[in-house]
Amino acid sequence: MPSANSQHTSPHLIIQPAGLYDSSPNGYSHVVAVQEPVRWLFVSGQGGENAEAELSDCFAEQAAQALANIQTALAAGAADMGHVVKLTVLIVDHSLERFGHWQYSLRQHWGSGEADDPRPRFPACTLIPVSKLALPGMLIEVEATAAVPATAA
Repeated sequence: MPSANSQHTSPHLIIQPAGLYDSSPNGYSHVVAVQEPVRWLFVSGQGGENAEAELSDCFAEQAAQALANIQTALAAGAADMGHVVKLTVLIVDHSLERFGHWQYSLRQHWGSGEADDPRPRFPACTLIPVSKLALPGMLIEVEATAAVPATAA
């Protein structure tokens, strides 16, 4: 049954198709439908570097910083995490432990979709395990696509 993202004015609808398992425990939605008119934002892959280009050795810290960097980039485009409709996540040496850290960071920005959860619903997401990323020590990279109502400035 489709359910709308009612956090703020949003041009997208989260859909849980009948016949597919509930993906929310894994931190994503199966389908996100976008209604026009929208302004698209494409945020390049963000790693765990802070504003001084420092990179922690800790995966959990890099995951949190990567999402903070996404949030900063979205704000520059007059958007927020609730406008994100798709994430692509690259994780070096993916493991259940790293997946748990990713899930924790993800849930700081997106919520369960329950009526009492004020956070926006999960976007669609693809997680890709990789052997390495662009910079030495980089353990995660997150790319985002956001759909912002065309009337938002």
